[in-house]
Amino acid sequence: MSRKILVLISSLVVTALVVFPGTSSSAPDRGNSQWVNTWSSAQQLTEPANMPPDPFTGQNSVLDDATLRQTVHTSIGGGTMRLRFSNAFGGAPLPITRVSVAEPLDGRAGVSAIEPGTSREVTFHGDRSTTVPVGAQVVSDPLSFPVDARENLTVTMYLADGQASRSITSHPGSRTTSYMLAGNHAAAAKLPGATPVDHWYFLSGVEVRAKRTAAAVAVLGDSLTDGRGSTTNGNDRWPDQLVARLQRSPATADVAVLNQGVGGNRVLRDGLGPNALARLDRDVFARSGVEWLVVFEGVNDIGTAAPTKAAQRRVAENLISAYEQMIRRAHAQGIRVYGATLTPFGGHASYDDPNGHREAARQRVNDWIRSSHRFDAVLDLDRAVRDPRNPSALLPTYDVGDHLHLNPVGYRALAEAVPRGLFTNPSKPFRPGGG
Repeated sequence: MSRKILVLISSLVVTALVVFPGTSSSAPDRGNSQWVNTWSSAQQLTEPANMPPDPFTGQNSVLDDATLRQTVHTSIGGGTMRLRFSNAFGGAPLPITRVSVAEPLDGRAGVSAIEPGTSREVTFHGDRSTTVPVGAQVVSDPLSFPVDARENLTVTMYLADGQASRSITSHPGSRTTSYMLAGNHAAAAKLPGATPVDHWYFLSGVEVRAKRTAAAVAVLGDSLTDGRGSTTNGNDRWPDQLVARLQRSPATADVAVLNQGVGGNRVLRDGLGPNALARLDRDVFARSGVEWLVVFEGVNDIGTAAPTKAAQRRVAENLISAYEQMIRRAHAQGIRVYGATLTPFGGHASYDDPNGHREAARQRVNDWIRSSHRFDAVLDLDRAVRDPRNPSALLPTYDVGDHLHLNPVGYRALAEAVPRGLFTNPSKPFRPGGG
């Protein structure tokens, strides 16, 4: 019998002693612990190409009488956990009939089966079911379910009536396989015949009750943070590899890394997902335990603006102004802000222009990030992955092939370029210095 099952049995025995709706009998002393997001994803309106496949998307509803099983990868651990579900972009209320959490088979990501005996039912104010209003989120009751650091976790949802809209909330760039199957299989060990999809739907966060010294860093980014070029079900995006690096030091082992990247996202304008300024509150400030923000975004603003000197001068100045806004708003929340330099795109079919106006804008933005002293610290990710012989381009060994995105080795270089010392002493009072 596995250690996880033994711990689950022990927690069930304890829970049987005293049960109050909506509470966890084994929740730790709140004076010595706090809720911290161990995993989260940025939510957006689902594009038509990323909707659940047939027959799970109907004419006027989605996932009617269907089970959805998803796996996520945690940062830090805790003995008590809870889940967040989002209907931020839904066109109708989201009725959730059943939810369970379990350990995936063999602890792997992207599998449809779970370890027998590990499934536990999740409740909402003591009830099995809940409805998430339009534009809202719902947080589950605390559950005595031990979560380890850097562990894969399975969450299964059953929607008896589906969501009565084709406007739904998701994170398309999951780089993790989920599964859909008709009927109620929320507690099933296996899902034979289930349909695989590489997207997450509705699930927006996993929180653990962690030590008072625990904290989270939220990474606000685009596809380079979301992990384009990384391995599906490999959890080797650069924030994943940063977690692994932080875990190797006792001083940073309690730091969670929250990947708030959205593929194709821009700072200044909506596109794939809301602009970064618009999603700052939901994707950073509303996350539990966030004490640091890394801003690594802006390349899509430069790459989609006209390749003229005037347009690129304007977009560079607007990006700098937007970073100033992020710093001020984060400092008002007591959050330190670290600026990451924009990585090269020389040779990219769409972004690289023959006159070098976009490269000049990237250099202007990076010079400001490095020298303005507005950020509380600078992460020089540009320096970490550029080709020393051709600084406007990625080092070939890191390039996934499109001259913009990185392979897993390149993402490791980004993670290794982040000083671990920036994430120590989270309980020390923060005194804003940059704005």
